[in-house]
Amino acid sequence: MESMPILYSLHNCPFAIRARMALIKAQQRVRIRSIKLDNKPTELLQASPKASVPVLVVSENQQSLLADETHVLEQSLDIMVWALSKNDPHGLLGEDSHNQLPIMLTLIEEFERDFDPALNAFGCAKRYHENSMNPLRQECERELAKLELRLSEHPFLFGERESLVDIALLPFIRKFARIDKQWFREAPYPKVRDWLTRYLNSPFFSKVMAKQPLWSVEQADVYFGDYQFKR
Repeated sequence: MESMPILYSLHNCPFAIRARMALIKAQQRVRIRSIKLDNKPTELLQASPKASVPVLVVSENQQSLLADETHVLEQSLDIMVWALSKNDPHGLLGEDSHNQLPIMLTLIEEFERDFDPALNAFGCAKRYHENSMNPLRQECERELAKLELRLSEHPFLFGERESLVDIALLPFIRKFARIDKQWFREAPYPKVRDWLTRYLNSPFFSKVMAKQPLWSVEQADVYFGDYQFKR
């Protein structure tokens, strides 16, 4: 018997957002615990000493041993693949997941490696009005141009259908677009902009971004993951 997993989450963290997206796509119900980085609960630190979010705690009741075996997933991609491997009604892992998933993961990891550090530096430069803002934005643009090319060839990043790649990269593009909104509205990436807008305006994404109360031990469980997609 498997008890309901616990997700430790941060509202605007791109890694946490994509984990929540996958959980909803997989219709995987969890108990969500929204936290603040400057006040991490003891329960999170006990489950994951590095205490970066998202963290998913999965407990399986081993009846023969009369004890709980706990699995802790500390990487957002691991959480996404775990959820979608259990239930993937939208086919996000691909029709031939055995062969397609490794390709998707490589694409995601390469984007993350090159884009995320530049994105964080660009955000800091904008916040503190540093002179390095334009060069850092240009670093981000190198990756945006690759996505623009993909989206000029098909409606989603990995082909004709939505995939793991779309929901894994979307929160990072959202973060980039929010740093300098006026520039992004006029930037030469119309396909990326339209792709992003479709997601941001969807009821699905509104559910992903629904504000959750900060978790405390005294608080009743808050459940996340229920969503009825229109057919």
